[in-house]
Amino acid sequence: MAQSKLTALEGNELADDYVRTQVPKGRWSDTWEVFKGNFAKIVIINVLTLLFFVPGIAIVYFRFNYINQMGLLYPFSSNALFSYPFTPSTQGVAESITLSADLLFYSMLLVASLIASVGLAGASYSMKKLINTHGEFTVKGYFHGVKVCYFNVILPVLLFMIFLFASFVISDWAAQQIAYGHSAAGPITAKVFIIIATVVVGVICSWILAVGVSYKVKLRHLIKNSLVLCVGTIIQTLFMLGFSLIPVWLLLIGTKVTFFLIIGIIFMLFMGLSFILLCWFAFTQWVFDMFITPAVKTEKEARRAKMTPKQLEEEKEEEERAVARELLAAGRSELIGKPLRPITDEDRVEEIGIAFDRSDISRVAAERAGLEAGVKEYYEQHKKDTRYVEYERMFAEREKALQAPKGKKGKGKRVSSDNLLR
Repeated sequence: MAQSKLTALEGNELADDYVRTQVPKGRWSDTWEVFKGNFAKIVIINVLTLLFFVPGIAIVYFRFNYINQMGLLYPFSSNALFSYPFTPSTQGVAESITLSADLLFYSMLLVASLIASVGLAGASYSMKKLINTHGEFTVKGYFHGVKVCYFNVILPVLLFMIFLFASFVISDWAAQQIAYGHSAAGPITAKVFIIIATVVVGVICSWILAVGVSYKVKLRHLIKNSLVLCVGTIIQTLFMLGFSLIPVWLLLIGTKVTFFLIIGIIFMLFMGLSFILLCWFAFTQWVFDMFITPAVKTEKEARRAKMTPKQLEEEKEEEERAVARELLAAGRSELIGKPLRPITDEDRVEEIGIAFDRSDISRVAAERAGLEAGVKEYYEQHKKDTRYVEYERMFAEREKALQAPKGKKGKGKRVSSDNLLR
């Protein structure tokens, strides 16, 4: 994968309310520490997100109840000798009921996915923030993630849900055609094709979700870079998606083994969605850091980013006073007590060659005059800086203390280096 193809993501990291700090350990070791040390936050994120999944869960629940109810009403197993009215054939009826139910309820699920995207946007942003800040999370930040990520999240969610809807409908249609006794070749081919397409689109949508939550880019660059990252790390992506979906595998196994179903439901209720997002975003962040220069700051920079302008000004003044104290301890000097313009590559006078004329002399004189003017201008701009004002004030106090009159007993006041620097 060419790193140049990801230039659109460089410097566009989506981190509106937090600052990324350096990973103290490896990515996976740090993720494990985040998981262990922020268990309560992970549970809160999971519960908040599940609230937005309730409409979708309710639709799936009513769909199964509807099909079961229709199974009781229709005489699939009626006896022709003892039942009335007589049903001559029930061939394909069950498949037709399932198809009509899926058309109704799964189309409603598309609408419910718009609500679920709210929770997914907040959870994705919060989990990304948790990983990049090593444990920072607030409920306010969760809903800030909804604000900045919702439209980037709704795209992959809707795209995947459309293919998932199509896969259910085509699978039901294939079962219906086979039940009616039609040729199975076409329906089975269509079913296999749509399932493969849904899986492929699901993998791509996972990367669109990761890029959309991590970077501020236009739709064209979002899709393009997601495809590049997906194709470039396809083996790792498939493995990590399989690992991340452990809560889903537990539920699927639970359809055959009740024990795993109970574990899967408990796991999903408390941290299933958070676990999926934590694993996936830790992996995608690892990939981003390999191919994109991360906007990482030191702990001091991260702390300063959260300070108000007044706090920053106070901190700056305190730093200036500290510099003045250090200069005072070194002894008074005009070289460090007055603002001097820093020397740059542009601050130089070209030498005069062996052969020169009046224009060369004028040029050198003009360059020297420009340097002197720059030095004076820099002095006027910075002479009232805290470090220089504080430096002169403390030296004035020191001189005053050294010239203090003698006490009543005729002894001069003892002045130590400690109290001179206070």
